[in-house]
Amino acid sequence: MAIITISRQVAALGDEVALAVAKKLNYKFVDRKEIEKRIVDLGFPESKLSKYDERKPGFFASLAKDRDEYMDYLATAVIEAAAEGNTVLIGRGSHVILETLPNLVSIRLVAKEEIRIERLKKEFGWNDKQAKQRIDESHNNRLGFHKSFFNRENDDAEDYNVVINTGILGVEEASDVIVAATKSLITPEKEKNSADKIKCLLIAQNLVNTLVFKYKLNINFLHAVAEGNTVTLQGVADSSAIVEKAIVLSQKELSDFKIKSAISVVQDFKAYP
Repeated sequence: MAIITISRQVAALGDEVALAVAKKLNYKFVDRKEIEKRIVDLGFPESKLSKYDERKPGFFASLAKDRDEYMDYLATAVIEAAAEGNTVLIGRGSHVILETLPNLVSIRLVAKEEIRIERLKKEFGWNDKQAKQRIDESHNNRLGFHKSFFNRENDDAEDYNVVINTGILGVEEASDVIVAATKSLITPEKEKNSADKIKCLLIAQNLVNTLVFKYKLNINFLHAVAEGNTVTLQGVADSSAIVEKAIVLSQKELSDFKIKSAISVVQDFKAYP
């Protein structure tokens, strides 16, 4: 069992390669529409997806409470998809959300700009200017998305197991490389450790969702990390009282775990208008 994440430049054959890999390994391909559906089904308004979904949030959108809620729903959707096993996920920072999984195979697909321009021109009937504009827009959005939600550079090669140039390798060759890498990298021990790790990710994310959506705690950038029998809360709050409440409620929800706080208290911190 492996989880394959594919990050890609626009017109770098991301969907085509991901689908080919899924077919060759008999894995499920969780594409953009599937992730969006899962996010909406979990409770995020479909009308607000366009503000955040793999794009750089505008100034006010980046300060709105919707931002954190989108992140909570996105993380839940990605982790739940990974928990199903034998899955190929594309985009949306899935390689960062799942980076602690030992059975993760993270792929980055790139190609020279002139090759991607020609692909867009052929697919959409655009001219050079329109194709270049689409490439620049996509690059800025994906860069802004990863910086806003993960504080990462999405084109940093160090974040991936394999980087493939699809200007050199076509869909068949690129998918063959990914299949071979998956079979080489994944071991029974990694599979077992990943099953345990996914359980921890689900426990941590479900706790965050409970604190945010059930108890309406106003802790910005709330995140939880579960390791062994300990869950550590992270984020920013404007008072120690809110932090104490978060610990009490977390202990109530997870009575078998030790709850620790790494939440920063910043007086008069107001992230949401």
